[in-house]
Amino acid sequence: MLELVVATPVFLDLTFVGLESLPTLGEEKFAAEMVRTPGGGAITAIAASRLGVDAAVAAPLGEDVAGDLVRGALADEGVKWIGTRPAPRTPTTVVLPFGGDRAMVTIDPGARTQSADVAAQSPRAVAASLDQLFIVPESSLAYITCGDDDSRAYAGRPPAALKGVHVLFVSKREALALTGRTSVEDAGAQLAELADTVVVTLASEGAMALHNGEVTRYVADPVTEPIDTTGAGDLLAGAYIWADLRGAEPADRLRWAVLYASLAVNTPSGIGGALTEAELVRAGNARDLVPPPLAGAFTG
Repeated sequence: MLELVVATPVFLDLTFVGLESLPTLGEEKFAAEMVRTPGGGAITAIAASRLGVDAAVAAPLGEDVAGDLVRGALADEGVKWIGTRPAPRTPTTVVLPFGGDRAMVTIDPGARTQSADVAAQSPRAVAASLDQLFIVPESSLAYITCGDDDSRAYAGRPPAALKGVHVLFVSKREALALTGRTSVEDAGAQLAELADTVVVTLASEGAMALHNGEVTRYVADPVTEPIDTTGAGDLLAGAYIWADLRGAEPADRLRWAVLYASLAVNTPSGIGGALTEAELVRAGNARDLVPPPLAGAFTG
């Protein structure tokens, strides 16, 4: 039995580090180097694994060079790949970090996780995208993420199937799009009528969580010039899942998750700055955060 199966799509990220500026049409710009790392749902799985969670990825990958690179990187991180349905080719994203933000171009053939691959693992928890709610077994905790494509598909009408979802992660933009509200507070409150907990990421302003009618906000140390914000939301989700599975109180889960994501953006690529559990706990102790009761209990 696995602790966590991540079913959200996985990509090979090609990150151009040290761009002099973003090119406009007809221009050629130069970067210092390019790094190849797993992206998308793999960022959540690797973050959880580095924090001591027994994690696997069920997303389809192609039988190509990109797929081999992703599978190899996952294995190096102790993350199992359990997908049985091959993708026509491995989804790939070009990432251009610059000026504290990033631009991206993605190729995604659209292959998605099969329910049987997830159910066969009897996972304690499943991380899935909004359009894949149906693949989460009834016995598993559902951690649901939302992307730009999901927020457009469900604009103004969040699916009723969110009822009873353990945690829904959305950005401010996604929350407003899903609900049609004009304030993030109203949008979060509406979504919290469905999911048990709603976490709304607020970029440099941290995040807010809504649970049982209570609202918690947390902002970690400010990062004045982040190097690469790619995957910050995926890292936040991975750390939140870790804190939750390790018994932290709802407000503390948010604090650990925001801290984890904020510490990672000073390193290129989605997983470059993802800390281990020991490193994160030390960073949290320096900020008087309360460690999850079971932190360290499952690492071998």
